[in-house]
Amino acid sequence: MTPASLALWAGCCALTAVLTWMAIRYAKRAGLIDAPGERRSHVQATPRGGGVAIVVVMGLASLLLCLAGRLAVVEVALALAGLGLVAVPGWIDDHRSLPVWPRLLAHALAAVCVAVLAWRASQSLLHAAVGFAASLALVNIWNFMDGINGIATTQAGLVAAGFAVLLWPSAWAMLALCLVACALGFLPFNFPRARIFLGDVGSGSLGYLLALFGVLAWPASGWSLAVVLPLIAFAVDAGFTLLRRMLAGERWWTPHASHAYQRLARRWGHPAVTGAYGLFTACAVLVALQFSTPLSPLPLLLALLLLVSAAAAWWKVTRHWA
Repeated sequence: MTPASLALWAGCCALTAVLTWMAIRYAKRAGLIDAPGERRSHVQATPRGGGVAIVVVMGLASLLLCLAGRLAVVEVALALAGLGLVAVPGWIDDHRSLPVWPRLLAHALAAVCVAVLAWRASQSLLHAAVGFAASLALVNIWNFMDGINGIATTQAGLVAAGFAVLLWPSAWAMLALCLVACALGFLPFNFPRARIFLGDVGSGSLGYLLALFGVLAWPASGWSLAVVLPLIAFAVDAGFTLLRRMLAGERWWTPHASHAYQRLARRWGHPAVTGAYGLFTACAVLVALQFSTPLSPLPLLLALLLLVSAAAAWWKVTRHWA
């Protein structure tokens, strides 16, 4: 990394911390407070909406890379348009409840932005379709999984770090590293004790940005599994839990506290569960970075082991633990 890149990275971390501190003060004045409840995993009233700091800093970082000639104007315009389409409804929802359909429409339009960027990268309709689906999925997965202290932020930072390596040396890699810096700047306010939550503005935006980086890393990595692996922990927990609730005839679109990570947190506490998920994803990222062409069998075996382990752990926890 050049001195300018290091300065950008450090600046993103520091500015996120400052803006998060300001967001705490604003949330308290505006009454943006999440109270404890049976569908939530925290026991103290806590401000929400701190993820707006990450959104602002990532927007500024994108513009700086554009002004430096590292990213094309049209690429930054598409990326920021999609980010805004996720962040603005989330910010509104953090202030007052927003109906589901306007949010879904905004998320779909954001997914179109990712699809267009994917098309520009590869001229592949399949790649564009995957980009659309990935954006819709990850925006909602990060929202579902942002339920205990630090888990959504640490996962985003680890996954973004892996995607940055896959994207290197493109400017998108630098932007992914900026997201890592933002996660580090926000984390002290959210873990191990939460002084503020990401809110919908933050969790959805993290999912969108990871979808964007992952889709762009797909052609660069040469192996789609290398992009999917870092997402396994969240994808298995959110995906299997959603499927279980749908098959059980539950109101699967309503808030709940039945994910595996929430059940584990009731027994182990937030820091232990966030740490365990983080360790698993760190291992998944390391395995993902071993994929190459020609591919040796070891990474495939390790990937299969990670997937089976995640599925088995989810089954045991949700089957036997309340």
